Amino acid sequence: MTSIAMIEAAAARLKSHVRRTPLLSSPFLDGIAGRRLLVKAECLQHTGSFKFRGGWSAVSALTEEDRKRGVIAYSSGNHAQGVAAAAKAHGAPAVIVMPADAPQLKIRNTRDLGAEVVLYDRSGGESREAVGARHAEERGLTLIKPYDEPLVIAGQGTCGLEIAEQAAFEGVTRADVLVNCGGGGLSSGIALALEARAPGLRVRPVEPEGFDDVTRSLASGQVQRNSSQSGSICDAILTPQPGEITFPIVSRLCGPGVVITEDEAMRAMALAFLRLKIVLEPGGAASLAAALFHGDQIEGDAVVAVATGGNVDADLFREALTRYA
Repeated sequence: MTSIAMIEAAAARLKSHVRRTPLLSSPFLDGIAGRRLLVKAECLQHTGSFKFRGGWSAVSALTEEDRKRGVIAYSSGNHAQGVAAAAKAHGAPAVIVMPADAPQLKIRNTRDLGAEVVLYDRSGGESREAVGARHAEERGLTLIKPYDEPLVIAGQGTCGLEIAEQAAFEGVTRADVLVNCGGGGLSSGIALALEARAPGLRVRPVEPEGFDDVTRSLASGQVQRNSSQSGSICDAILTPQPGEITFPIVSRLCGPGVVITEDEAMRAMALAFLRLKIVLEPGGAASLAAALFHGDQIEGDAVVAVATGGNVDADLFREALTRYA
């Protein structure tokens, strides 16, 4: 299981390789949120998302022999790019299993980072886990899971270490920390870091409507599964159900989940561009949408929203700006 010691070890391996992303604010957004709003801009991380942290953490911990054989990952795009970039930097071959309906920008970026991309039919029900396991066994590759992997969780937890320090510098010691949530790797990693470094900060998972498995699981106390694995513009945070490793951590440390609509995610994308001058993808903007449009579910005079990624296709970003900017 991931621990604060593992997170600190990951931070040491990531030092000088990861960006310390800023905590941004805008009085205009504070006014909409009805409280002080701080935005952790992980969209400015290498490869455009927090997933670089987990990818580097996992690849850097492999033996030289394992790195020479290569790694494999499955992802709709952000974990794909994080692992591909980390593997390239370590001289390790990388195979990435991606859904054929993933944003073309993410598929192209993953290939441009030197990875071999294997596409699968997500909408037709093909299992990425089965495809990944088959290639891993046939080719002797090390599988790096997107969230149910202790080293990946540890890498994502380094974001929590930064939030603890930055929030304290801003004088915020008690607040909800809204985290976009798919399988729970980032939510659990940040929650573990905050438990040790800033216990007054509480993680709240954020999910899109129709794909709120973590929110429902937290409410019921038992793992719930989504009926569909595709069909939302928030592709970065679509997973079948919470992870076996992540859900116990999230259950112990996180507050109730918050569910947002696609329309709210698009509005948040436009506001992030107008007021913070950052580019967010829909799944990366969900936490900001929760802070701006679901204030009645948030406690305290301040809130932190983790803007997890900015890998959005140009047409979709243009639509968000046209409708809401």
